[in-house]
Amino acid sequence: MTELLRTRGLTRHFKVGGTFSGRRLHAVDDVDLTIEEREIIALVGESGSGKSTIARLLARVYEPTAGEILYRGRSLAQLRRRKDLLAYRGDVPMVFQDPFSSLNPAYRVKHGIMRGLILHRPDLDAAGRQAEAERVVEAVGLHPAAEILERYPYELSGGQRQRIGFAQALAYRPKLIIADEPVSMLDVSIRIGLLNLMATLREDAGVSILYITHDIASARYLSDRVAVMYGGHIVEAGPTEDVLGEPKHPYTQLLLSAVPDPRAPLDPDVALDRGEPPRVVDPAPGCRFRARCPLAIDRCDVETPLLRDLAPRHQAACHVAT
Repeated sequence: MTELLRTRGLTRHFKVGGTFSGRRLHAVDDVDLTIEEREIIALVGESGSGKSTIARLLARVYEPTAGEILYRGRSLAQLRRRKDLLAYRGDVPMVFQDPFSSLNPAYRVKHGIMRGLILHRPDLDAAGRQAEAERVVEAVGLHPAAEILERYPYELSGGQRQRIGFAQALAYRPKLIIADEPVSMLDVSIRIGLLNLMATLREDAGVSILYITHDIASARYLSDRVAVMYGGHIVEAGPTEDVLGEPKHPYTQLLLSAVPDPRAPLDPDVALDRGEPPRVVDPAPGCRFRARCPLAIDRCDVETPLLRDLAPRHQAACHVAT
């Protein structure tokens, strides 16, 4: 497969405290991530692990503190002209978690799609924009498209509004869609429809998708590869069935142990979570999971583990994982 996007040592720190404070929150630290063409990769982890910060870095909402993002082999730091920045944002749009707040309630549904087309598809005239808007609305499974476009956001269900978010992104003819928790605010009964929509967009439109979620089950259902985040680091990455079928990192094992399995027998010896969430404000060296890890050794207190190959295409950042 062809590489579409890569990060090298991607880092984002935020200043915390007063004006003269030197304290820094390490939201993302030294992340190496690759996304290939026509691939769905899931970025999973607890709230606060840094998943959404990575999404905003890739979408150019935030600038990295260190490291770089390469898109088709070209560093985003080289994109200085407005034309180049618009082209990248058209190629890599974002679908947000809250489908209602991402739509302007004062305007009809077509307003956001049309504005995006004017900005990113200046070759289209008014008739062409209307035809393209109807095409993408139908592509995300909303019918009749012309009627849907004339509605206001409050007239749509949560699932329909989220589909409009995907339609807006699809109108730019993207190469990669960043979907930040796109189903977390929807009823369980309609989540599967959105997951199937993302799979269909990959097959029909050829787009790659970075699917950000805390839901292990949906990541297993949808993605080709999984990257697990904890405390601003990627701690495990690889093919979905390898990572979720034979997890190497203790944190991934902990996440999977929290997924209900009605077929599993009751086991009083299962290791329970322990310790506190990671300290990410001026963190000390060492593994950030060590306070919660049942396998921690002295080395974990002083040396931050790096991702290393434990199986073909399967990596984990752990001193004791094998």
